[in-house]
Amino acid sequence: MKKIYGNKQLLATLVGMRESGRTAHSLIFYGEKGSGRKLMADHYAAQLMCEAPVGGEPCGKCAACRNVSTMSHPDVIYVPTEGKLEGYTVKIARSVIRDAAVMPNNATGRKVYIFRDCRKMSVVTQNMLLKLIEEPPDHAYFIFTAESKYEFLPTIISRCVCFGVSPCTEEEAEQSLIESGHSSSEVRAAVKCFHGNIGMCTDYIVDPELRKRVDLTKRLADSIIGKDEYGLNLALFSLGSSRNDIREVLSMTDKLVRDCAVLNRRPDADMIGCYREGAEKLAGMVTAYQAVHIHRSIEKAWGAMEANVNPPLVLAALSAEMIEIVR
Repeated sequence: MKKIYGNKQLLATLVGMRESGRTAHSLIFYGEKGSGRKLMADHYAAQLMCEAPVGGEPCGKCAACRNVSTMSHPDVIYVPTEGKLEGYTVKIARSVIRDAAVMPNNATGRKVYIFRDCRKMSVVTQNMLLKLIEEPPDHAYFIFTAESKYEFLPTIISRCVCFGVSPCTEEEAEQSLIESGHSSSEVRAAVKCFHGNIGMCTDYIVDPELRKRVDLTKRLADSIIGKDEYGLNLALFSLGSSRNDIREVLSMTDKLVRDCAVLNRRPDADMIGCYREGAEKLAGMVTAYQAVHIHRSIEKAWGAMEANVNPPLVLAALSAEMIEIVR
């Protein structure tokens, strides 16, 4: 089983549930991308399916644990997405409802359904699953992961046990990355950008496209600092129309702006963004009030793209708004 760093209180709570025999049938693990919410979902599935748990923890040695770790356990179902939006459709929900009624054939008598990245789960699909979550078969367990629990309807939230998954410390992230075989220089560069977020640090090391997006975020920050509307437009235009790329760069820019606002109050504050030097420079030229306005502009831009507004038009408007705020 893969070692989990940080989140000690959450892990202790899951152990307590397992040892007391009060394992929750429906859980939501939520947290930012790379924080380990999917790893936590797999860990809980292993706790449920393990044939010889040790102190409430999965043993990591039995056939069930080995199968969960390789995502090949026949009764741990990773619910598939479909369609252009890669979402959980009504058709998929109906399939889960039918399958959940079928008894599993394993030593624990349990069956686990894992729904990953539920940002794209429609209201219709959630309502269809509501009855199943509210009154699940004794053998069925449902695990959902998302960036925020508020991706779900209040009726779903009220019927699930919700756990926030947090990034670990930078020291723990460095230890994890070194143990994974990455060089010290790679680890330092990754942790400088993504701090205790092990998933994002790992992606930064192995994914050149993510490194390009980080560099682009820094270009955006430098253009804002220099009040260079042309440079800002050029950087945003280079994103093209990929909503995933735009979402990630806007998210990183938003965190940088948050750092700027915090540094206005506490110069020694911990950072969550990928460019401390840029946040420090921006903090020296804008107030916390202006930083909040930039944050709202970024939120508005992403909301417009979620509503299917043309991305280049949205980004052009965002560029003009941000330059106007810092002038």
